[in-house]
Amino acid sequence: MIRNIFALLILLPALAFAQQPAKPQNDVTAPLHLMQPDYETPYVVPTAADITKVLDRVYNYLEATTPTQLVDASGAVITDLSKVTAQSKFKPADFRLTSYEWGVTYAGMLLATETTGDKKYADYSFSRMKFLADIRPAFQKVEQQTPEARHVMTSVLHPHALDDCGAICAAMIKAERAGITTDLNPIIKNFIDYISNKQQRFEDGTLARNRPLPNSLWLDDLFMSVPALAQMGKYTGDAKYYDDAVKQVLQFAKRMFNYDKGLFMHGWIQEMPEHPQFHWARANGWAVMTMVELLEVLPANHPGRDQVLDLLKRHIRGLVSYQSQKGFWHQLIDKNDSYLETSATAIYAYAMSRAINRGYIDDQVYGPTVILAWNAVASKVTEKGQVEGTCVGTGMGFDPAFYYYRPVNVYAAHGYGPVMLAGAEIIEMLKKHFPKLNDSAIQFYKQDVKTNGPIFEAK
Repeated sequence: MIRNIFALLILLPALAFAQQPAKPQNDVTAPLHLMQPDYETPYVVPTAADITKVLDRVYNYLEATTPTQLVDASGAVITDLSKVTAQSKFKPADFRLTSYEWGVTYAGMLLATETTGDKKYADYSFSRMKFLADIRPAFQKVEQQTPEARHVMTSVLHPHALDDCGAICAAMIKAERAGITTDLNPIIKNFIDYISNKQQRFEDGTLARNRPLPNSLWLDDLFMSVPALAQMGKYTGDAKYYDDAVKQVLQFAKRMFNYDKGLFMHGWIQEMPEHPQFHWARANGWAVMTMVELLEVLPANHPGRDQVLDLLKRHIRGLVSYQSQKGFWHQLIDKNDSYLETSATAIYAYAMSRAINRGYIDDQVYGPTVILAWNAVASKVTEKGQVEGTCVGTGMGFDPAFYYYRPVNVYAAHGYGPVMLAGAEIIEMLKKHFPKLNDSAIQFYKQDVKTNGPIFEAK
């Protein structure tokens, strides 16, 4: 009893102090500018190690869920390629190894090895490209025996749209240049022949489709063609591929770029008297990425280079003006009541960081945009390595509901390559540029700096 009373006497002063009303914080009693905002997206400068952890989660997930095996009708793995039939399938997986989305993933893995030095990423692409090259003759033999056969390699042997060949072709040429030991030339030549000679074109040579309406231009098709043409120019030294690539960019822009907004419309129909403008985010991503991919290999003295570079700068300037406070861009870029979309945000982060790294745009102006975008994208990569918030495959529409209500799904393959590309390029950006938090804001410096409270001084 006495012990309890003694303890209570000790606690009474502390309780009394705790019950005293807190002094109000005002401009006199507290440094209000140091209060921590309640950010929805982490407002931090990531390190290369932070980014690599995200890339590794994606890599580990894809390595485990995209096997390089064929199975027969019973599901048994085929080890003897002479047993391949039209009914042979890829072993069940989460994603298709021959899709244009996976062409972007292959390129992202190659870039991740280039910037991190870890060969496992490139090995991911090398092994799957080797697999496709190895099984190709087996399916050619199937077709010799059964000419009307349709199979899992039909789009590789007989592309019928730019989607079938452009992105994978560009990635395969990059793999050849990166030192892959497998001979990919038969596939590359077949793909580039389709792009150059078989795809529908307008009279002025602009690549077109008859879907969903006759004589349609899809902004997406810039990426499904130009990077492959540009890479082929670098690969062969033949200037005709560069010329065609530049022509596509400039002739698409003539019809589809809104100079007031700095954005591209998604679709354009030749016979339409007016052109409804829906600025779909991912299509604008394909366009801005196309330009940085083209400039990467386009000779400095090419007569169209300055025009492409000017268009890239205008497009980036337009995109930046629509970034949301969370770091993402909206599904319809200029409609902030449409949902926030991951794959486009990742593509913009890649294209802008590449543009910074190549000196096309200023890091102090655009670097904070890239960091905020990456932090947003990273927040959508789960511990399992899946990418959330990616719009599924999308055709061309001319009303807002079509875009507003497109589903999102972790199995939308469009999200994975852009995340790899963005993370890898930003790692490279962090080697050459120096973002720091200063007075609570992300700033880019021309050299490394050290902190002294809220002020940074050059070392």
